[in-house]
Amino acid sequence: MTRQTAGASALGTVLVLVAGVLAGSASAGEPPRKAVSYRTVRVDGLNVFYREAGPRDAPTILLLHGLPSSSRMFEPLLARLSGRFHLVAPDYPGFGHSDWPDPRSFAYTFDNLARIIDRFTDEVGLRSYTLYMQDYGGPVGFRLAMAHPERVRGLIIQNAVAHEVGLGPAWASRRAFWADRAAHEAAMRKGLLSLEATRARHVGSDPAPERYDPDLWTDEYAFLTKPGQAQIQADLFYDYRTNVASYPKWQAWLREARPRTLVLWGKYDPSFTIDEPEAYRRDVPDAEVHILDGGHFALDTAADRAADLIAGFMGPRP
Repeated sequence: MTRQTAGASALGTVLVLVAGVLAGSASAGEPPRKAVSYRTVRVDGLNVFYREAGPRDAPTILLLHGLPSSSRMFEPLLARLSGRFHLVAPDYPGFGHSDWPDPRSFAYTFDNLARIIDRFTDEVGLRSYTLYMQDYGGPVGFRLAMAHPERVRGLIIQNAVAHEVGLGPAWASRRAFWADRAAHEAAMRKGLLSLEATRARHVGSDPAPERYDPDLWTDEYAFLTKPGQAQIQADLFYDYRTNVASYPKWQAWLREARPRTLVLWGKYDPSFTIDEPEAYRRDVPDAEVHILDGGHFALDTAADRAADLIAGFMGPRP
């Protein structure tokens, strides 16, 4: 073989390898990843933004985000799981790229967010799904499950609470806000909406803060400081008390329905305690429970592990 022929052969091998990477296959036999689509649909007069990836005839995961995040938090899963599953991640009204209606004309309550997301699932044709619930996604998702239990094929719960034991010491001041909003709203806004608080939600008690991309919280903070956001988030957080009042109803449904359940828990969460995962297991004894090396937003640092566990939980595509 001449030097020129050998060089051409080596170049061909490199091109084949690059083509395999570009096709999205991480390993032999892994389905190629699908591109993410960024869409908007009209729901009850509001524009609801959502991210969608994966084949529509595959099992669907409906991904419900937390505070003060948006569907963007699920980009790590869209990148890793779109070859095998249909992933749909909407932004709630008042979050991300969905409309932010004026609080004087739109009630920012969890009942209302759940109503809009319920209508969203109708508009985009979702009739069967596994719910991925993170933080605020828990209250929204449990309301969907109560309304349409026949649609729920399973639950993936990631740092979302449905038991009093899951609420940590920080919730004492938040309960004071619920009891007397006027007296405690200024302190609540500082403790919930400041740049320091936005960063703390991500890093929590992680001893390795260098693992976290600062864009995670600076981008969220940029949203939080836009006109109208402080009032939207204060109204919604005041309504959080209705979630705590609903915990017994959600627990009863879990014990009765025994849905297939996967609990993924970032152990450095500053707000929700590490006792919560076992509370879910008491309600659903067959639940899979995994503690992740991450914080409140565990996908920040543990996306590979989370994606592997989700793929195993969902099972092979039929």
